[in-house]
Formats: sequence, structure tokens, C-alpha cells
Amino acid sequence: MENKLKVSPGFIILTSILVVYGLITVIIGFATGDTIRTWANLLLNNYYFMSVAIGAAFWLAIQYITQSGWSAQFIRIPQAMSDYLIVSFVLWIIMFFGLHHLYEWTHLDVVANDPILTHKKPYLNVPFLAVRYIVFFGLWIYLTQRIKRLSLLEDKHGGLTYFKKMEFNSKVFIFVFAITFSLFSIDWLMSLDPHWYSTIYAAKKFIMAFYHGATIITAIVVILYFLGYFPDMNKSHFLDFSRYIFALSIIWGYMWLSQYLLIWYANIPEETIYYVPRIMTEYKPYFYAELLINWLFPFLFLMWNRIAKNPYALLFAVVVLMCGQWVELYMSIMPNTTSLHKITYIEFGTFMGFLGLFAGVVAWSLTRMNLIPKNHPYMIESVKHHV
Repeated sequence: MENKLKVSPGFIILTSILVVYGLITVIIGFATGDTIRTWANLLLNNYYFMSVAIGAAFWLAIQYITQSGWSAQFIRIPQAMSDYLIVSFVLWIIMFFGLHHLYEWTHLDVVANDPILTHKKPYLNVPFLAVRYIVFFGLWIYLTQRIKRLSLLEDKHGGLTYFKKMEFNSKVFIFVFAITFSLFSIDWLMSLDPHWYSTIYAAKKFIMAFYHGATIITAIVVILYFLGYFPDMNKSHFLDFSRYIFALSIIWGYMWLSQYLLIWYANIPEETIYYVPRIMTEYKPYFYAELLINWLFPFLFLMWNRIAKNPYALLFAVVVLMCGQWVELYMSIMPNTTSLHKITYIEFGTFMGFLGLFAGVVAWSLTRMNLIPKNHPYMIESVKHHV
């Protein structure tokens, strides 16, 4: 029996309006001379939704590697989210036109008079950045599409052959992802301040992608459940999704605190330069909001099982955490690019445009395949899952 998502005309209109609204916002931002803020927001949202997509792919890989049964009926969601990586690859090309506005190390005259940037020049240069960008996205798209293709073949033919192949490819993916995504985060975010360094930064962004990827998977599953899909979903499934968010919030909080405390305690100028504009300027409220929203809120809110099993409460938590990821990236990017902190129509409109595009791509992908896999070997365990 076919079980594909049917997208309503209203949803298509809504996502289209959001995309057009975002596009108009970007055009106005450039036309009015707010060039740097517009480029910074394009960077923020490109990274936001790309990290969510690849974080979802990492979540999927973990399910195959650990042979998790409870999640078998939900694997189409991260597979559809990973399709956004193809769109993201195209969108990131646009960012190369804004490199000179955001990155100090792209200015050859500045590099020539800066010993640190001169030392980093063999790595931080535009041609090599372009090569890494193509290689990283090429690996991500190839591996995620291969896993998806094997899953669709499993639907047709059944058996364990394709499941074992997906498990193997998932093992390859997690190692590729760990290395390439860490370098990608250094390339596009950490190099905004090329004089600063942190050994935890890449790991923190890695966890962020996994954390918020799992969060958005949860949101999509809950919304589809409200729409009448996933009829076999029960409170135990909600609880397991909550546990993912709860556990990852603690790991993220540990990474955030580890980076901050080590730099605060050492008090080395080359390290503290990152936190000075974030703590001693008007960005300060967002500095603490980043920790409160992404760690303290889910830690306290999802600790109670009655809340964790409630789909409405879970969806509320996801919406809050979506804002939390935006705040984290805002704090990673804006203090290094714009001297003045302000939330304008550019921040709101750009995010809405990317959100509409992401939602449209994921929905379109879900309409192209069975929402619930037919021949997954752990489907019975998923349907009868009970904690």
C-alpha cells in the first residue's frame, strides 16, 4: 500500500510566499547599502539549514549503525532532509561573491602586513577554499544519496542485503562527516576571526548540527503525526525523541561551557578576543540567552516524562530550540562582521525565506517516496515499541 505524503496547495503557496519574501528582503538589503549585514545573514542561514540537513543525515547513520528498531518507521524524514544538501550546495556558491565583505583573510594587502595571516595563507585562500567546498559537499551528497537509494531498493526487494550496505555506508559517512564538517565550520565560521583559535570550536559545531538535526526531525515527525500520518506512533516514540534532545542538550552545554571556562581561566589575549565583543558590548544578553535556550530550557523542560511524552509540549520545545540555534549562529557570526547589534527586517526576512525553501524541499522529497519503509527489518519492533 502506498503511503506517501500529500502536500496541500496551501502549503505550496505558503512556502513559495516565504521564499519570495526572503528573496525580496535580500535584494532590498543590498539595494539599501546594508551589504555586510545582508551577506552575514546569508551566511547564517546557509549554515543553519545546511547543518540541520547534514545533522539529520548523521542521526540517520547512527540509527543504522546501532541497528535501532524504535526509529525504523521515521527514517524517511532524515532522508528527505538530506536532499536539501543538493540545494544548499548551489546556495553556498553565492557566498563566494561575498567573501571579500566578510573575511579579513581575503584581502591580500591585509594578509601581506599580518604575520599570522601570512602563516595561514597556504590554507586560508580562496582557491583552496573552493576546492574544499566542492570536495566536502560532493562527499556529503554522494553518501547521503547512496544511503537513500539503497533504502528505496530495500522497499522493492526486501531482505537484509541492502540494510547491511546501508549500515556500512553509514559507518563511512560518520567518519567523513566528522572530519569534513569540522573543517567546513572552521572555513566558514571560525575564520571570520582568523586571529582567534579554539580546539573545541569545531566539536561544538559538530554537536550543534547533530543536536538541531535531531530537533528538526522531531518537529517534522510530530507535525506529520498531527496530520494523520504515522498511525502506529505512541508515547514511547515521543519519549525517545525527547531523550535525544535532552541528551544532546547536555553535550552541547558541556561543549559551550568547556570552551568558555578554559578561555576565561587561562585569560590569554589571543583567546579572549573572541569573548570580549560578546560579553562586554550590547551582544551580552544574547551571549547568555544562547546557553539558557539551548541547554537550560530543554534540560529542565524535558526532564519530566509527562512533558517529554506530550507531542504538543515537544513541538513547543522544538520551536524554542530553533530560535536557540539561530541565536548561537548569530553570536558566532555577527560580532565579527557587524559592529552594531540590531535585529532588523533582514534577519527576519532572510530566515523566513530559507525556512520556506527548506520546508518545500523536504516536503517535495517526502512526496517522492513511501513515508514509511516497507521492508525495513526492524519495522515490527518500531510499530510495537514500548518503553
